[in-house]
Amino acid sequence: MMSMNTKPPTATIRDGQSVAALYDRLRTAILRGELVPGSSVSLPHLASLFGAGRTPLREVLRMLQGEGLVIAAPNQRVRIASLTVEDFEEIWIARLALEAVAIRLTVPTLRTTTFAALEGYMAQMEHYQKAGDQMGLRAPHRAFHHTLVAGAGPRLSAEIGELADHAERYRLRFGAFGSWNDRRAEHRAILDAAAAGDADGTANRLAEHYIRTILLLFGALDHDHDLGRLRATVLAVAPGAAATLQDG
Repeated sequence: MMSMNTKPPTATIRDGQSVAALYDRLRTAILRGELVPGSSVSLPHLASLFGAGRTPLREVLRMLQGEGLVIAAPNQRVRIASLTVEDFEEIWIARLALEAVAIRLTVPTLRTTTFAALEGYMAQMEHYQKAGDQMGLRAPHRAFHHTLVAGAGPRLSAEIGELADHAERYRLRFGAFGSWNDRRAEHRAILDAAAAGDADGTANRLAEHYIRTILLLFGALDHDHDLGRLRATVLAVAPGAAATLQDG
């Protein structure tokens, strides 16, 4: 966690310099939980912590507010968005709906070179898992899933990527990943269905993979949460995965 006494970085970002760089740094700190969910932080403290001028900081906070990661508060303060069961559910309803469509659009476009890259991401995930490097595993895992939806176009891919980042906040906070043997088998099933050209099957295998993660995290957030909305989403976009939700 970032302490309130953390020494500001030596490389500063001042007015007129890169808002994008500050945005990436502050957003990453929120996504990784280094800025505690639900905490209130003053603008002067953020400016000192990130070595930022007030003008780019305000612009970045406006961008992060639009993304739902910070909430404006009185007296030159912002609140880091809390982790709630309602937010978690909305993220996954949107992600399931968008990715089920995107993967169906992408599978028919995949070529031999793409499958070689996907196999490479699988191997990298295995390597990082054996090394116990969960942060290292994140990059090939993200690349694997991004490749399988990229055919839907940049706008939809970007929206899916943002949702994946927001979902990652919950996984990092609650540590729900499950058995690696299970996760490996789920990724293999997704890839094999895509290699067979089965777009519907790939969408169903993807939804099954996500449902198992969702159920693990619901167990940490609210074990008794009503899954009705999530069930309706799965039945609409990946009905072949509905049994996995029932089993949970």
